[in-house]
Amino acid sequence: QVLLVESGGGLVQPGGALRLSCASSGSIFSFRLGWYRQAPGKQRELVALITSAGTTNYADSVKGRFAISRDNAKNTGLLQMNSLKPEDTGVYYCNAHQTTIERVYDYWGRGTQVTVSS
Repeated sequence: QVLLVESGGGLVQPGGALRLSCASSGSIFSFRLGWYRQAPGKQRELVALITSAGTTNYADSVKGRFAISRDNAKNTGLLQMNSLKPEDTGVYYCNAHQTTIERVYDYWGRGTQVTVSS
C-alpha cells in the first residue's frame, strides 16, 4: 500500500506560479506518476504524466506552462505551474500507477486546492 499526500496548493493571482508536491509513503520509482484536476461541476481530467523512464505528457491546455518531474530518491512527484489562469482552478490530485502481470496498482492522494483569482 502506498499513501500519497499532495501539498503546495493555494490562492494565486492570474499569471502567478505554484509548485505542487506529491509525497509517497513508499517507493514509487517503477510507477507512472500523474497529476489530475477537478474543477467544480466538472469531471476529473488529466493534467500531466511522467513515466518511470521520465517520459512526459501534458494536456494541451497546460503545455508550455506546466512541468512535471519526479525525484525517485525522495519518493516525490512535482508539478511546477507557471502563468496560471483562472481556468486552472480546481482540486489537484496525484496518482501513482503500475501494471504488472499479477495486478494493477493505482493509488490516489486526497488532493490539494488550487485557486487562481484576482
